[in-house]
Amino acid sequence: METSPAMPPHRLDPAGGCPHAGNARLLARGAVTPVELPGGIVGAAVLGHEALREFLQHPDVAKNARHFTALREGRIAQGWPLLTFATVAGMTTADGADHRRLRSLVSRAFTPRRAEELRPRVEELTESLLDALAVAATAGGGVADLRRHFALPLPMGVICELLGVEAGFRDRLHRLSSRIVATDTEPAEAVAANRELLAVLGEIAAAKAAAPGDDLTSALIAAQDEDGDRLSPQELIGTLVLMIIAGHETTLNLITNAVRALCGHRDQLDLVRAGGASWADVVEETLRWDAPVSYFPFRYPVRDLTLAGTLIPAGTPVLAGYSAAGRDEAAHGPDAGRFDVTRPARPGSVRHLSLGHGAHYCLGAPLARLEATVALERLFTRFPGLELAVPDAELSPHAGFVGNSVRALPVRPAP
Repeated sequence: METSPAMPPHRLDPAGGCPHAGNARLLARGAVTPVELPGGIVGAAVLGHEALREFLQHPDVAKNARHFTALREGRIAQGWPLLTFATVAGMTTADGADHRRLRSLVSRAFTPRRAEELRPRVEELTESLLDALAVAATAGGGVADLRRHFALPLPMGVICELLGVEAGFRDRLHRLSSRIVATDTEPAEAVAANRELLAVLGEIAAAKAAAPGDDLTSALIAAQDEDGDRLSPQELIGTLVLMIIAGHETTLNLITNAVRALCGHRDQLDLVRAGGASWADVVEETLRWDAPVSYFPFRYPVRDLTLAGTLIPAGTPVLAGYSAAGRDEAAHGPDAGRFDVTRPARPGSVRHLSLGHGAHYCLGAPLARLEATVALERLFTRFPGLELAVPDAELSPHAGFVGNSVRALPVRPAP
């Protein structure tokens, strides 16, 4: 990407960290900024709310990696930590009619109606995990890691049940997903994790092909669109990769971030308990204020694109800066950094973009919202005195700059 001496690329730390202070500094430079990705690859990040909204639905922006200049020219190493985001076969790397075909084969399982039908199972699983959280706290002297014992197994359990994945695979799938999402993974480890994940999902798909069940993986294997097209083997595995990773990592971070926000803003928690706002409001404000995804890879301008006064050359890998857009004062006002569950969306705008916008809007948004809403309501009903067991400032940030959360959330789940 062409830059001037006054605007050198900002180097994104592969190890990650809390993004908000850095986002504020970058937003002061502009709504769009050049960035240096791992391996010295120059890209861009769209940080401003309105710029991101325009970018996510711009007709001259594509998702297919054939538009990625550095990849096409052979400048991306096999173990590049972001390679899976660029090359996995499926909805997230498809455009136009191909994207619509893939999305239509999956979308019926993720409609708001289908999500609501899952509510009883989500509630049942939530209650069992709250029991497990209490047991873990007893064993830990009154302290338990809410992320490990509650925020992770809920969405992982739901997506794996939907896909028909046996419980024995779940810890392994989460471990591999975490390595792939992390941007500080060493090249050899990234290659090994990707191969192992593909092998595991291939094993699951082969078992479903041989003995179909009443699950989404079996349905995807059998699904045809109106023209008789099916998912190719690569598209099937790519779709499973997408649903496993996006189906639990995002909601895991969302629940973790919401609990952390409420524990740090007891007045907002009291407001919800008093009926002044809903648990759904908590979810939406968390999505804005502490987005579960910070920088999501990739989109590519198919021709030179000027956005918010900044030139992004064709073929540049561009990150969607969801966490920055959520606290953009130009869109959300001078108090954008304040957690406020009563905050309304601006007239003619949207409250946040953290689940995407346009044709690639998150297919699993209804399910993520359901899981998070049920989880928060039941958690704080069961443990109204729940509090962080360590000061918030001592929590270790999530690895990498894609996901945004903390590695662990030790809490005291007091009744």
